[in-house]
Amino acid sequence: MSRFVRASKYRHVFGQQGKKEYGFDNVKVTNSAWDTNVISASTRYVSLNWQSSGGGAFAILPLPSPFAPLPTGFPSKLPDLVPLARSHTAPVLDTDWSPFNDSIVASAGEDGKAMIWKVDSGAFDGWGLDGWEPQDFDPVARIDVSPRRVGHVLFHPTANNVLATSTGDHHVKLWDLANPESPKSVLGGHADAIQSLVFNPWGTLLATTCRDRKIRIFDPRAGSDPVRVGEGHGGIKGARVVWMGDKDRLATTGFSKMSDRQVAIWETGSLANVKTLTIDQTSGVLMPFWTDNNILFLAGKGDGNIRYYEYEHDNLFPLAEYKSSDPQRGMCFLPRRGLSVSDCEIARALKVAASSIEAIAFIVPRKAESFQSDIYPPAPSAEPALSAAEFFSGKTAPPKLVSLDDGSVFSASGSAPVAPSAEAPAPTPAPTKTTSAPPPAAAPAPVIAVHEEPAPAPRAEPTRSQTIPHDDSTVSALKEENARLNAELREARAQIRNLELQVETVRANARKAAALLES
Repeated sequence: MSRFVRASKYRHVFGQQGKKEYGFDNVKVTNSAWDTNVISASTRYVSLNWQSSGGGAFAILPLPSPFAPLPTGFPSKLPDLVPLARSHTAPVLDTDWSPFNDSIVASAGEDGKAMIWKVDSGAFDGWGLDGWEPQDFDPVARIDVSPRRVGHVLFHPTANNVLATSTGDHHVKLWDLANPESPKSVLGGHADAIQSLVFNPWGTLLATTCRDRKIRIFDPRAGSDPVRVGEGHGGIKGARVVWMGDKDRLATTGFSKMSDRQVAIWETGSLANVKTLTIDQTSGVLMPFWTDNNILFLAGKGDGNIRYYEYEHDNLFPLAEYKSSDPQRGMCFLPRRGLSVSDCEIARALKVAASSIEAIAFIVPRKAESFQSDIYPPAPSAEPALSAAEFFSGKTAPPKLVSLDDGSVFSASGSAPVAPSAEAPAPTPAPTKTTSAPPPAAAPAPVIAVHEEPAPAPRAEPTRSQTIPHDDSTVSALKEENARLNAELREARAQIRNLELQVETVRANARKAAALLES
Protein backbone atom coordinates (compact mmCIF):
# COMPACT_ATOMS: atom_id res chain seq x y z
CA MET A 1 0.00 0.00 0.00
CA SER A 2 2.84 2.40 0.81
CA ARG A 3 3.99 2.21 -2.84
CA PHE A 4 0.78 3.88 -4.00
CA VAL A 5 -0.52 5.93 -1.06
CA ARG A 6 1.57 8.62 0.62
CA ALA A 7 1.92 7.95 4.34
CA SER A 8 0.36 10.71 6.45
CA LYS A 9 -1.21 10.80 9.90
CA TYR A 10 -3.57 13.55 8.70
CA ARG A 11 -5.01 11.72 5.71
CA HIS A 12 -8.36 11.09 7.40
CA VAL A 13 -8.85 14.47 9.10
CA PHE A 14 -12.52 15.44 8.91
CA GLY A 15 -14.49 18.56 9.72
CA GLN A 16 -17.28 18.23 12.30
CA GLN A 17 -19.88 20.97 12.59
CA GLY A 18 -20.80 22.07 16.12
CA LYS A 19 -24.35 21.85 17.39
CA LYS A 20 -26.68 24.85 17.06
CA GLU A 21 -26.55 25.63 20.77
CA TYR A 22 -22.78 26.07 20.52
CA GLY A 23 -23.01 28.80 17.88
CA PHE A 24 -24.97 32.00 17.33
CA ASP A 25 -28.01 32.84 15.21
CA ASN A 26 -29.45 36.21 14.27
CA VAL A 27 -26.09 37.92 13.80
CA LYS A 28 -26.00 41.08 11.67
CA VAL A 29 -22.82 40.90 9.59
CA THR A 30 -21.40 44.09 8.15
CA ASN A 31 -22.20 44.99 4.54
CA SER A 32 -18.84 46.69 4.00
CA ALA A 33 -17.15 45.66 0.76
CA TRP A 34 -13.66 45.87 2.33
CA ASP A 35 -12.00 42.46 2.16
CA THR A 36 -11.06 41.08 5.59
CA ASN A 37 -11.99 37.92 7.49
CA VAL A 38 -14.89 39.81 9.22
CA ILE A 39 -14.42 37.71 12.40
CA SER A 40 -11.58 37.15 14.88
CA ALA A 41 -11.30 35.10 18.07
CA SER A 42 -9.23 34.49 21.19
CA THR A 43 -9.66 31.41 23.37
CA ARG A 44 -12.47 33.22 25.28
CA TYR A 45 -14.20 35.73 23.01
CA VAL A 46 -15.26 36.39 19.42
CA SER A 47 -15.38 39.73 17.61
CA LEU A 48 -17.57 40.21 14.54
CA ASN A 49 -17.85 43.25 12.28
CA TRP A 50 -21.47 44.36 12.81
CA GLN A 51 -24.01 46.13 10.65
CA SER A 52 -25.29 49.04 12.72
CA SER A 53 -26.57 52.57 12.48
CA GLY A 54 -24.86 55.64 13.89
CA GLY A 55 -21.29 54.99 12.78
CA GLY A 56 -19.22 51.81 13.00
CA ALA A 57 -19.47 48.93 15.44
CA PHE A 58 -18.45 45.35 16.09
CA ALA A 59 -19.89 42.76 18.43
CA ILE A 60 -17.99 40.98 21.22
CA LEU A 61 -19.43 37.60 22.19
CA PRO A 62 -18.32 34.70 24.41
CA LEU A 63 -16.63 31.93 22.46
CA PRO A 64 -18.98 29.34 20.94
CA SER A 65 -17.49 25.85 21.15
CA PRO A 66 -18.50 22.41 19.92
CA PHE A 67 -17.35 20.98 23.26
CA ALA A 68 -18.40 23.60 25.85
CA PRO A 69 -21.75 25.35 26.36
CA LEU A 70 -22.25 29.10 26.39
CA PRO A 71 -22.40 30.98 29.72
CA THR A 72 -25.51 30.34 31.80
CA GLY A 73 -28.47 32.33 30.51
CA PHE A 74 -26.67 33.39 27.33
CA PRO A 75 -28.92 32.93 24.28
CA SER A 76 -27.60 31.12 21.21
CA LYS A 77 -30.16 33.09 19.20
CA LEU A 78 -29.14 36.66 19.77
CA PRO A 79 -31.77 39.36 20.43
CA ASP A 80 -32.14 42.12 17.86
CA LEU A 81 -30.33 44.49 20.22
CA VAL A 82 -26.96 43.43 21.64
CA PRO A 83 -24.17 45.38 23.38
CA LEU A 84 -21.67 46.59 20.80
CA ALA A 85 -18.28 48.25 20.64
CA ARG A 86 -19.43 51.31 18.74
CA SER A 87 -16.98 54.20 19.26
CA HIS A 88 -15.85 54.26 15.62
CA THR A 89 -17.59 56.95 13.54
CA ALA A 90 -17.41 54.88 10.32
CA PRO A 91 -17.68 51.13 9.56
CA VAL A 92 -15.29 48.80 11.38
CA LEU A 93 -13.09 46.98 8.86
CA ASP A 94 -10.95 44.59 10.91
CA THR A 95 -10.36 43.29 14.44
CA ASP A 96 -7.57 41.24 16.05
CA TRP A 97 -7.18 39.73 19.54
CA SER A 98 -3.98 40.01 21.53
CA PRO A 99 -2.04 36.71 21.56
CA PHE A 100 -1.06 37.40 25.20
CA ASN A 101 -4.36 38.53 26.72
CA ASP A 102 -7.60 36.84 25.66
CA SER A 103 -9.62 39.88 26.83
CA ILE A 104 -7.90 42.56 24.69
CA VAL A 105 -8.96 43.25 21.11
CA ALA A 106 -7.93 45.91 18.60
CA SER A 107 -10.21 47.34 15.92
CA ALA A 108 -9.70 49.36 12.73
CA GLY A 109 -12.21 51.52 10.90
CA GLU A 110 -12.86 53.71 7.92
CA ASP A 111 -12.63 56.73 10.23
CA GLY A 112 -8.82 56.39 10.21
CA LYS A 113 -8.60 55.24 13.83
CA ALA A 114 -7.53 52.10 15.66
CA MET A 115 -8.97 51.38 19.08
CA ILE A 116 -8.06 49.01 21.91
CA TRP A 117 -10.79 47.35 23.97
CA LYS A 118 -10.65 45.28 27.17
CA VAL A 119 -13.53 42.92 27.94
CA ASP A 120 -14.62 42.74 31.55
CA SER A 121 -15.25 39.18 32.76
CA GLY A 122 -18.72 40.23 33.96
CA ALA A 123 -19.71 41.88 30.70
CA PHE A 124 -22.21 39.14 29.86
CA ASP A 125 -23.85 38.76 33.27
CA GLY A 126 -27.64 38.90 33.02
CA TRP A 127 -28.00 38.04 29.33
CA GLY A 128 -31.28 36.24 28.72
CA LEU A 129 -32.85 37.40 32.00
CA ASP A 130 -35.89 39.65 32.39
CA GLY A 131 -35.07 43.32 32.66
CA TRP A 132 -31.65 42.96 31.03
CA GLU A 133 -30.50 46.08 29.18
CA PRO A 134 -27.51 46.08 26.82
CA GLN A 135 -24.52 48.21 27.81
CA ASP A 136 -22.08 49.11 25.02
CA PHE A 137 -18.34 48.55 25.40
CA ASP A 138 -15.95 51.50 25.67
CA PRO A 139 -12.38 51.55 24.31
CA VAL A 140 -9.43 51.90 26.66
CA ALA A 141 -7.26 53.59 24.01
CA ARG A 142 -7.75 55.46 20.74
CA ILE A 143 -5.03 55.85 18.10
CA ASP A 144 -5.21 58.43 15.30
CA VAL A 145 -3.55 56.31 12.64
CA SER A 146 -4.31 58.07 9.36
CA PRO A 147 -6.57 60.68 7.74
CA ARG A 148 -7.82 57.82 5.58
CA ARG A 149 -9.12 54.38 6.48
CA VAL A 150 -7.31 51.79 8.57
CA GLY A 151 -7.79 48.52 6.70
CA HIS A 152 -6.05 45.99 8.96
CA VAL A 153 -4.85 45.57 12.54
CA LEU A 154 -2.41 42.86 13.61
CA PHE A 155 -0.77 42.16 16.96
CA HIS A 156 2.91 41.21 17.11
CA PRO A 157 3.43 37.47 17.77
CA THR A 158 6.25 37.74 20.36
CA ALA A 159 6.35 41.33 21.70
CA ASN A 160 3.65 42.54 24.07
CA ASN A 161 1.67 45.71 23.22
CA VAL A 162 3.00 46.03 19.66
CA LEU A 163 0.36 46.62 16.99
CA ALA A 164 0.64 46.89 13.20
CA THR A 165 -1.90 48.82 11.13
CA SER A 166 -2.32 49.25 7.38
CA THR A 167 -3.63 52.59 6.11
CA GLY A 168 -5.47 53.91 3.10
CA ASP A 169 -2.42 55.96 2.14
CA HIS A 170 -0.52 52.69 1.52
CA HIS A 171 1.63 52.49 4.65
CA VAL A 172 2.03 49.97 7.46
CA LYS A 173 2.57 51.59 10.86
CA LEU A 174 3.84 49.89 14.01
CA TRP A 175 2.76 51.21 17.41
CA ASP A 176 3.82 50.83 21.02
CA LEU A 177 0.45 50.74 22.77
CA ALA A 178 2.02 52.13 25.95
CA ASN A 179 2.92 55.32 24.01
CA PRO A 180 0.59 55.51 21.01
CA GLU A 181 1.05 59.22 20.27
CA SER A 182 3.15 58.48 17.18
CA PRO A 183 4.12 55.33 15.25
CA LYS A 184 7.42 53.68 16.09
CA SER A 185 7.95 52.55 12.50
CA VAL A 186 6.39 53.46 9.15
CA LEU A 187 6.74 51.01 6.27
CA GLY A 188 6.14 52.27 2.73
CA GLY A 189 6.80 51.37 -0.87
CA HIS A 190 3.28 50.19 -1.70
CA ALA A 191 1.86 51.60 -4.93
CA ASP A 192 -1.77 50.70 -4.18
CA ALA A 193 -4.09 49.38 -1.47
CA ILE A 194 -2.60 46.88 0.99
CA GLN A 195 -4.64 43.65 0.87
CA SER A 196 -3.11 41.63 3.73
CA LEU A 197 -0.16 41.56 6.13
CA VAL A 198 1.45 38.93 8.36
CA PHE A 199 4.41 38.60 10.76
CA ASN A 200 6.74 35.62 10.79
CA PRO A 201 6.62 33.58 14.05
CA TRP A 202 9.61 35.46 15.53
CA GLY A 203 8.11 38.84 14.61
CA THR A 204 11.34 39.96 12.93
CA LEU A 205 9.89 40.18 9.42
CA LEU A 206 6.55 41.32 8.01
CA ALA A 207 5.09 40.38 4.62
CA THR A 208 2.34 42.17 2.68
CA THR A 209 0.30 41.68 -0.47
CA CYS A 210 -0.85 44.68 -2.44
CA ARG A 211 -3.28 45.58 -5.19
CA ASP A 212 -0.27 46.35 -7.41
CA ARG A 213 0.24 42.53 -7.63
CA LYS A 214 3.49 42.52 -5.64
CA ILE A 215 4.62 40.74 -2.50
CA ARG A 216 6.85 42.68 -0.11
CA ILE A 217 8.92 41.64 2.89
CA PHE A 218 9.94 44.24 5.49
CA ASP A 219 12.29 44.28 8.44
CA PRO A 220 10.23 46.70 10.58
CA ARG A 221 13.25 47.87 12.57
CA ALA A 222 15.66 48.38 9.67
CA GLY A 223 13.93 51.15 7.70
CA SER A 224 10.80 52.05 5.83
CA ASP A 225 11.57 50.36 2.52
CA PRO A 226 10.96 46.66 1.82
CA VAL A 227 13.99 44.39 1.92
CA ARG A 228 12.53 42.22 -0.83
CA VAL A 229 9.90 42.80 -3.53
CA GLY A 230 8.58 40.09 -5.85
CA GLU A 231 5.88 39.61 -8.44
CA GLY A 232 2.76 37.95 -7.02
CA HIS A 233 -0.38 36.62 -8.64
CA GLY A 234 -1.24 38.04 -12.04
CA GLY A 235 -4.85 38.97 -11.25
CA ILE A 236 -5.82 42.25 -9.61
CA LYS A 237 -8.48 40.77 -7.30
CA GLY A 238 -7.84 40.05 -3.62
CA ALA A 239 -4.55 38.37 -2.65
CA ARG A 240 -3.73 37.06 0.83
CA VAL A 241 -0.47 35.97 2.45
CA VAL A 242 0.32 33.69 5.39
CA TRP A 243 3.71 32.68 6.84
CA MET A 244 4.23 28.92 6.81
CA GLY A 245 5.31 28.57 10.44
CA ASP A 246 9.05 28.42 11.12
CA LYS A 247 9.83 27.58 7.49
CA ASP A 248 11.38 30.08 5.08
CA ARG A 249 8.24 29.90 2.96
CA LEU A 250 5.22 32.09 2.34
CA ALA A 251 1.87 30.87 1.05
CA THR A 252 -0.37 33.23 -0.91
CA THR A 253 -3.80 32.99 -2.46
CA GLY A 254 -4.90 35.11 -5.38
CA PHE A 255 -6.07 35.08 -8.97
CA SER A 256 -4.42 34.54 -12.33
CA LYS A 257 -4.87 36.95 -15.23
CA MET A 258 -7.65 34.65 -16.42
CA SER A 259 -9.36 34.92 -12.99
CA ASP A 260 -8.47 31.39 -11.88
CA ARG A 261 -8.17 31.06 -8.09
CA GLN A 262 -4.62 30.07 -7.15
CA VAL A 263 -2.51 29.12 -4.16
CA ALA A 264 1.25 29.60 -4.37
CA ILE A 265 4.35 28.95 -2.25
CA TRP A 266 7.26 31.41 -2.26
CA GLU A 267 10.83 31.21 -0.96
CA THR A 268 11.33 34.13 1.45
CA GLY A 269 14.98 34.81 0.61
CA SER A 270 14.38 35.68 -3.04
CA LEU A 271 10.58 35.57 -3.31
CA ALA A 272 11.01 33.02 -6.07
CA ASN A 273 7.89 31.03 -6.88
CA VAL A 274 8.26 27.45 -5.60
CA LYS A 275 4.84 26.01 -6.37
CA THR A 276 1.56 27.24 -7.85
CA LEU A 277 -1.72 25.33 -7.87
CA THR A 278 -4.88 26.33 -9.69
CA ILE A 279 -7.93 25.68 -7.51
CA ASP A 280 -10.97 26.65 -9.60
CA GLN A 281 -12.58 29.62 -11.34
CA THR A 282 -14.90 30.86 -8.59
CA SER A 283 -14.80 34.61 -7.92
CA GLY A 284 -14.63 34.56 -4.09
CA VAL A 285 -11.36 35.41 -2.35
CA LEU A 286 -9.53 32.43 -0.78
CA MET A 287 -8.73 32.95 2.91
CA PRO A 288 -5.56 31.00 3.88
CA PHE A 289 -4.91 29.68 7.41
CA TRP A 290 -1.75 27.84 8.50
CA THR A 291 -1.45 25.45 11.43
CA ASP A 292 1.79 24.06 12.84
CA ASN A 293 0.67 20.57 11.81
CA ASN A 294 1.98 21.63 8.37
CA ILE A 295 -1.58 21.96 7.13
CA LEU A 296 -2.79 24.86 4.99
CA PHE A 297 -6.55 25.52 5.10
CA LEU A 298 -8.23 27.43 2.26
CA ALA A 299 -11.72 28.84 2.80
CA GLY A 300 -13.39 30.61 -0.12
CA LYS A 301 -15.65 33.60 0.41
CA GLY A 302 -19.02 32.99 -1.14
CA ASP A 303 -18.76 29.19 -1.16
CA GLY A 304 -19.21 26.61 1.58
CA ASN A 305 -16.03 24.61 1.02
CA ILE A 306 -12.91 24.46 3.17
CA ARG A 307 -10.02 22.71 1.44
CA TYR A 308 -6.96 21.62 3.35
CA TYR A 309 -3.52 20.54 2.18
CA GLU A 310 -0.48 19.03 3.88
CA TYR A 311 2.82 20.73 3.11
CA GLU A 312 5.80 18.44 2.56
CA HIS A 313 8.99 18.96 0.53
CA ASP A 314 7.65 22.08 -1.18
CA ASN A 315 4.51 20.31 -2.31
CA LEU A 316 0.88 20.72 -1.20
CA PHE A 317 -0.87 17.36 -0.95
CA PRO A 318 -4.70 17.58 -0.80
CA LEU A 319 -6.10 15.88 2.29
CA ALA A 320 -9.86 16.34 2.14
CA GLU A 321 -12.55 18.98 1.84
CA TYR A 322 -15.23 20.17 4.24
CA LYS A 323 -18.40 20.93 2.29
CA SER A 324 -21.46 22.90 3.30
CA SER A 325 -24.45 24.30 1.47
CA ASP A 326 -24.19 27.56 3.46
CA PRO A 327 -21.66 29.96 1.89
CA GLN A 328 -19.24 31.67 4.26
CA ARG A 329 -18.86 35.43 4.46
CA GLY A 330 -15.85 35.23 6.73
CA MET A 331 -13.82 32.86 8.88
CA CYS A 332 -11.14 32.65 11.54
CA PHE A 333 -9.27 29.88 13.35
CA LEU A 334 -8.81 29.67 17.11
CA PRO A 335 -5.38 29.79 18.78
CA ARG A 336 -4.18 26.20 19.07
CA ARG A 337 -3.84 26.39 22.85
CA GLY A 338 -7.65 26.54 22.96
CA LEU A 339 -8.22 23.17 21.23
CA SER A 340 -9.79 20.06 22.76
CA VAL A 341 -6.88 17.59 22.75
CA SER A 342 -9.02 14.86 24.34
CA ASP A 343 -11.10 14.80 21.13
CA CYS A 344 -8.02 14.80 18.86
CA GLU A 345 -9.04 18.22 17.54
CA ILE A 346 -6.12 19.72 15.58
CA ALA A 347 -7.88 22.92 14.44
CA ARG A 348 -11.14 24.76 15.01
CA ALA A 349 -12.70 27.28 12.65
CA LEU A 350 -15.46 29.80 13.26
CA LYS A 351 -17.50 30.28 10.12
CA VAL A 352 -19.68 33.34 9.47
CA ALA A 353 -22.70 32.53 7.31
CA ALA A 354 -25.51 34.90 6.26
CA SER A 355 -26.88 35.36 9.79
CA SER A 356 -25.05 32.84 11.98
CA ILE A 357 -21.69 31.81 13.44
CA GLU A 358 -20.91 28.12 13.57
CA ALA A 359 -17.93 26.20 14.92
CA ILE A 360 -16.18 23.54 12.83
CA ALA A 361 -13.75 21.16 14.53
CA PHE A 362 -11.12 19.35 12.42
CA ILE A 363 -10.46 15.99 14.06
CA VAL A 364 -7.99 13.17 13.57
CA PRO A 365 -9.98 9.96 14.14
CA ARG A 366 -8.20 7.89 16.82
CA LYS A 367 -9.46 5.47 19.44
CA ALA A 368 -6.69 6.04 21.98
CA GLU A 369 -7.69 8.22 24.95
CA SER A 370 -4.15 9.29 25.87
CA PHE A 371 -2.51 12.47 24.62
CA GLN A 372 -1.46 12.09 20.97
CA SER A 373 1.90 13.83 20.95
CA ASP A 374 2.57 13.17 17.25
CA ILE A 375 -0.34 15.38 16.12
CA TYR A 376 0.15 18.14 18.73
CA PRO A 377 3.37 20.10 18.26
CA PRO A 378 3.88 22.87 20.85
CA ALA A 379 1.56 25.84 20.38
CA PRO A 380 2.33 29.57 20.72
CA SER A 381 2.09 30.49 24.41
CA ALA A 382 0.11 33.32 26.01
CA GLU A 383 3.39 34.63 27.52
CA PRO A 384 5.23 37.31 25.50
CA ALA A 385 8.91 36.86 24.79
CA LEU A 386 9.61 40.61 24.67
CA SER A 387 8.21 43.91 25.83
CA ALA A 388 7.43 46.59 23.27
CA ALA A 389 10.42 48.65 24.43
CA GLU A 390 12.76 45.68 24.04
CA PHE A 391 11.45 44.93 20.56
CA PHE A 392 11.83 48.50 19.30
CA SER A 393 15.29 48.76 20.86
CA GLY A 394 16.42 45.94 18.58
CA LYS A 395 16.24 42.91 20.85
CA THR A 396 15.15 39.57 19.37
CA ALA A 397 13.89 36.57 21.31
CA PRO A 398 12.44 33.23 20.24
CA PRO A 399 8.68 32.82 20.63
CA LYS A 400 7.49 31.07 23.78
CA LEU A 401 5.67 27.80 23.25
CA VAL A 402 3.36 25.76 25.43
CA SER A 403 2.98 21.99 25.54
CA LEU A 404 -0.62 20.98 24.95
CA ASP A 405 0.02 17.90 27.11
CA ASP A 406 1.14 19.33 30.47
CA GLY A 407 0.96 23.12 29.90
CA SER A 408 4.69 23.69 30.36
CA VAL A 409 6.09 26.82 28.68
CA PHE A 410 9.50 27.01 26.98
CA SER A 411 11.28 29.02 24.30
CA ALA A 412 11.43 27.84 20.72
CA SER A 413 14.76 26.49 19.53
CA GLY A 414 16.68 27.75 16.52
CA SER A 415 17.81 31.20 15.46
CA ALA A 416 15.83 34.14 14.20
CA PRO A 417 15.24 34.28 10.43
CA VAL A 418 17.66 36.58 8.65
CA ALA A 419 16.20 39.39 6.58
CA PRO A 420 16.68 38.89 2.84
CA SER A 421 19.15 41.06 1.02
CA ALA A 422 17.83 44.52 0.26
CA GLU A 423 19.37 44.43 -3.22
CA ALA A 424 16.88 44.63 -6.05
CA PRO A 425 15.83 41.10 -6.99
CA ALA A 426 15.72 39.77 -10.49
CA PRO A 427 12.22 39.90 -11.96
CA THR A 428 10.20 36.84 -11.00
CA PRO A 429 7.60 35.67 -13.55
CA ALA A 430 4.01 35.73 -12.35
CA PRO A 431 2.61 32.32 -11.45
CA THR A 432 0.79 30.48 -14.20
CA LYS A 433 -1.88 27.80 -14.20
CA THR A 434 0.64 24.98 -14.28
CA THR A 435 0.90 22.75 -11.24
CA SER A 436 4.51 21.76 -11.87
CA ALA A 437 7.14 22.94 -9.40
CA PRO A 438 10.90 23.52 -9.61
CA PRO A 439 13.20 21.15 -7.72
CA PRO A 440 12.88 21.62 -3.93
CA ALA A 441 15.19 24.15 -2.39
CA ALA A 442 17.87 22.92 -0.06
CA ALA A 443 16.57 21.87 2.86
CA PRO A 444 13.43 44.41 17.99
CA ALA A 445 13.50 51.01 19.25
CA PRO A 446 13.28 50.75 15.59
CA VAL A 447 15.32 52.72 13.15
CA ILE A 448 12.54 55.13 12.23
CA ALA A 449 13.40 55.77 8.63
CA VAL A 450 11.03 58.00 6.73
CA HIS A 451 10.00 56.65 3.36
CA GLU A 452 11.42 58.86 0.65
CA GLU A 453 8.68 60.67 -1.27
CA PRO A 454 9.03 63.04 -4.24
CA ALA A 455 9.68 66.58 -3.12
CA PRO A 456 6.39 68.48 -2.88
CA ALA A 457 5.76 71.43 -5.13
CA PRO A 458 6.67 74.75 -3.50
CA ARG A 459 3.74 76.59 -1.99
CA ALA A 460 3.25 80.16 -0.94
CA GLU A 461 3.94 81.08 2.69
CA PRO A 462 0.84 82.20 4.59
CA THR A 463 0.44 85.89 5.21
CA ARG A 464 0.21 87.31 8.72
CA SER A 465 -3.58 87.33 8.48
CA GLN A 466 -3.57 83.63 7.53
CA THR A 467 -1.21 82.51 10.30
CA ILE A 468 -3.00 80.67 13.12
CA PRO A 469 -2.10 82.10 16.54
CA HIS A 470 -0.87 79.66 19.16
CA ASP A 471 -1.61 81.60 22.34
CA ASP A 472 -3.21 80.06 25.42
CA SER A 473 -6.65 81.52 24.70
CA THR A 474 -6.81 79.80 21.28
CA VAL A 475 -5.72 76.46 22.73
CA SER A 476 -8.30 76.77 25.52
CA ALA A 477 -11.04 77.61 23.01
CA LEU A 478 -10.14 74.60 20.87
CA LYS A 479 -10.23 72.31 23.91
CA GLU A 480 -13.67 73.65 24.89
CA GLU A 481 -14.95 73.15 21.33
CA ASN A 482 -13.58 69.62 21.29
CA ALA A 483 -15.26 68.83 24.63
CA ARG A 484 -18.56 70.25 23.34
CA LEU A 485 -18.41 68.14 20.17
CA ASN A 486 -17.62 65.00 22.17
CA ALA A 487 -20.61 65.68 24.44
CA GLU A 488 -22.86 66.13 21.41
CA LEU A 489 -21.54 62.87 19.95
CA ARG A 490 -22.28 60.99 23.17
CA GLU A 491 -25.78 62.47 23.26
CA ALA A 492 -26.39 61.49 19.62
CA ARG A 493 -25.31 57.91 20.34
CA ALA A 494 -27.63 57.77 23.34
CA GLN A 495 -30.50 58.94 21.15
CA ILE A 496 -29.68 56.26 18.59
CA ARG A 497 -29.67 53.64 21.33
CA ASN A 498 -33.08 54.85 22.59
CA LEU A 499 -34.52 54.75 19.08
CA GLU A 500 -33.23 51.21 18.60
CA LEU A 501 -34.87 50.20 21.88
CA GLN A 502 -38.17 51.74 20.74
CA VAL A 503 -37.96 49.91 17.41
CA GLU A 504 -37.31 46.63 19.23
CA THR A 505 -40.34 47.30 21.50
CA VAL A 506 -42.54 47.98 18.48
CA ARG A 507 -41.36 44.77 16.81
CA ALA A 508 -42.04 42.75 19.95
CA ASN A 509 -45.57 44.21 20.24
CA ALA A 510 -46.22 43.48 16.57
CA ARG A 511 -45.18 39.87 17.04
CA LYS A 512 -47.48 39.53 20.06
CA ALA A 513 -50.38 41.08 18.14
CA ALA A 514 -49.80 38.74 15.20
CA ALA A 515 -49.75 35.74 17.54
CA LEU A 516 -53.04 36.86 19.15
CA LEU A 517 -54.69 37.31 15.76
CA GLU A 518 -53.58 33.84 14.64
CA SER A 519 -54.99 32.28 17.82
